Amino acid sequence: MRYGFFLLCATLLSVAGATTGCRERHYDVVIAGGGTSGTAAGIQAARMGARTLVVEEFDWLGGMLTSAGVSATDGNYRLRGGLWHEFRTALEAHYGGDSALRTGWVSNVMFEPSVGDSIFKAMAAREPRLAIRYRASVADPVRRDGVWHLRIAGSDGSSERITARVLIDATELGDVARTLGVPYDTGMDAAADTGETEAPDEANDIVQDLTYVAVLKDYGRDATIPRPDGYDPSLYACCCANPRCIDPKEPDRVWPRDEMITYGLLPGGKYMINWPIEGNDYYANMVDMSAAERAEAVRRAKACTLGFVYFLQTELGFSTLGLADDEFPTPDRLPFIPYHRESRRIRGAVRFTLRDIDTPYARNLYRTAIAVGDYPVDQHHARYSGWSSLPNLYFHPVPSYGVPLGVMLPEGQPGLLVAEKSISVTNLVNGSTRLQPVVLQLGQAAGAWAALAARAGCDPAEVPVRSVQQAVLDAGGYLLPYLDLPVSDPRFGAMQRIAATGILRGRGANVGWENQSWFDAEATIAEDELRRGLHALYPACAPDGPAEPVSGRRLAALLGEALGTELSDGLHRRAEALVPSYDPARPLTRLECAQLIDAVADPFHRIDIDIHGNLKKTDTL
Repeated sequence: MRYGFFLLCATLLSVAGATTGCRERHYDVVIAGGGTSGTAAGIQAARMGARTLVVEEFDWLGGMLTSAGVSATDGNYRLRGGLWHEFRTALEAHYGGDSALRTGWVSNVMFEPSVGDSIFKAMAAREPRLAIRYRASVADPVRRDGVWHLRIAGSDGSSERITARVLIDATELGDVARTLGVPYDTGMDAAADTGETEAPDEANDIVQDLTYVAVLKDYGRDATIPRPDGYDPSLYACCCANPRCIDPKEPDRVWPRDEMITYGLLPGGKYMINWPIEGNDYYANMVDMSAAERAEAVRRAKACTLGFVYFLQTELGFSTLGLADDEFPTPDRLPFIPYHRESRRIRGAVRFTLRDIDTPYARNLYRTAIAVGDYPVDQHHARYSGWSSLPNLYFHPVPSYGVPLGVMLPEGQPGLLVAEKSISVTNLVNGSTRLQPVVLQLGQAAGAWAALAARAGCDPAEVPVRSVQQAVLDAGGYLLPYLDLPVSDPRFGAMQRIAATGILRGRGANVGWENQSWFDAEATIAEDELRRGLHALYPACAPDGPAEPVSGRRLAALLGEALGTELSDGLHRRAEALVPSYDPARPLTRLECAQLIDAVADPFHRIDIDIHGNLKKTDTL
């Protein structure tokens, strides 16, 4: 399946530029939005040979990590792969090591937003096939004869017509998908619609609070800002323990003053102000607002943040902390954009639910995973007027999980992929998949998917799932979130591929605040368990057997039964090359089994699956 796929439709690609007209510049992939996922998508697509354009509304790359100022990453600290790993490595090089990033207590990876932007720009600049258009947006997208015809609208009034094979919506709120009429949901889902008992009984349009972040630095002198219009100190009275706090909304979360301010302490001594407890969270459902309505909502959110800064300065004694003059190149020294925790959620080929995370093997979506997450469900609603009546989802624990590919494929719109936070998940799942490392990985997978589709001259829906997954692995990324091996281990790919077939399955665990998953690489596996895994893919292998540990000799027999051929000599030769101190009579570890199954049977590439993870066909040796 993998060997002949990219020979498809080569002629279409060779004439693509000629069909678009001399006044239209052609790209393989165009990405609307240079945010967290859009930047990753652009870099990955370009690395895979696609002529790529990222269109970004402002002057920075990185979105919520940089332009929104949320420069404290959540989750995936131990799941270090792909562009997420590259970004962290660059941060460590800039600041002097991993420990230098652990300055505030909210995160293990913290940095100045301007540094994040410079790193993303340096990564992008190394890709000759990647172009960035700043201060512009994608307008008037129309698809004809398998090609997108778009207009790049500059904020200076300029306009350029281009064409593209694949379009990726990586905007903060999924605005391109909406323009194209892609169905979507907003707000909370009803429990009966999703099967999530944690959801409310009835759906609503309530989204999470957004935040207009501020970054402060110590000027060593009074840096108090003018009293903001409409300033109301009661809004912030219980942001921490202080004399003004009489009746806190959340009595169990009243932090000491000094711990509150160091929550977002950044390298370089700056303070990221993204405080959810009666701080600068702000409620506004901006998803379906007009441009003018959004601008007004942003104005109000900024006022809320400036009020909180003023409260910190005048009520809590932080008068020398002022808005940093060396972070955001904006007139008001605030970020370019608010931090949107929630967007519209497209209705995609697959809808990822909390039950898919809690019970990953109930459906086969795990087979299609292309990104991983390990953060609990975290929703911010305390600034909504009826917040106390909403489900309490303060760090709802989940196992770590793999995000299925189909969440980025919208219904009824060929040639389009949707990334960032507008993917096809439930409201509850968005409370975890919205976190920066997951969104970064989703962008990288979207870029790989788009590049593969453009290379073959076909719709993304026609690209084999396994091709996208292998591209993620080739880029050093995770499919499933097993902590047993780092991506640098030469056995990592085999473990990931066999886990994604389901022949060997992992287990989830919650350890304190940490959500984990393990392949149990060094444990042995009983024959009856391995038979069940093989039988699901190879019906010729009987599902029942003894509970004895599997040796190399038994594995050869089981694979021979599954594939209908004698494999003993071939498997033992492979084992001698792959497995240290191999003895056919010795029980194999689960990792050794995975290595040998991957090398001898190659089920990941030979057994095709659809976007739901169901088997399409079997091709034996």
